[in-house]
Amino acid sequence: MRLLLVEDDTMIGEAVQDLLRAENYAVDWVKDGESADTALRTHGYDLVLLDLGLPRRDGLNVLRALRARHVAVPVLIATARDSVPQRVEGLDAGADDYIVKPYDLEELLARIRALLRRAAGRADSYYERKSVKINPATREATVGDKAVTLSAREWAVLEPLIARPGTVLSRAQLEEKLYGWEHEVNSNAVEVFIHGLRKKLGDDLIQNVRGVGYLVPKG
Repeated sequence: MRLLLVEDDTMIGEAVQDLLRAENYAVDWVKDGESADTALRTHGYDLVLLDLGLPRRDGLNVLRALRARHVAVPVLIATARDSVPQRVEGLDAGADDYIVKPYDLEELLARIRALLRRAAGRADSYYERKSVKINPATREATVGDKAVTLSAREWAVLEPLIARPGTVLSRAQLEEKLYGWEHEVNSNAVEVFIHGLRKKLGDDLIQNVRGVGYLVPKG
């Protein structure tokens, strides 16, 4: 999953970026409203973590412009503006959730998981198909009664596929979700990770759609 972090405080930004990357999210970090608007116009994201008090352009202005373009990406506002009218203003402008600084990092991760789950139209916190069960919150996978260990990159490939079962993602789309701006992408990286996932979880979990990409069938 690829997230956009919009935060002008360097200390907070570095801590959150490290946290999200440790959870195997690809993260792009910008520090002002104009850069955020440019990133949102030129890249696709699964979620935006948006501060409001930004230089060059206010976060609410960025959010309203995003929704005016009918972009449905989940937006989690993280800000010190904690009065009720300000929270209402942010939610009415198109935010999906709100977390007040200083926030607990575990709560932040839980809210991100909930928004991603809601965006995918899933009520359950886990994905299950035949003998395979996968829990995105804990990064645990089992086949039958056997626990399976996935590498960070294998998980990063699997998560966007299980988030929207039945949806085909091309290799380019998976690469987009796996790597941030500063990463160099190997040409066959996705194929290598999918091969590893099939060996661990079974050949029929991730299916090829010839000439288009890959999908995880609906449970």
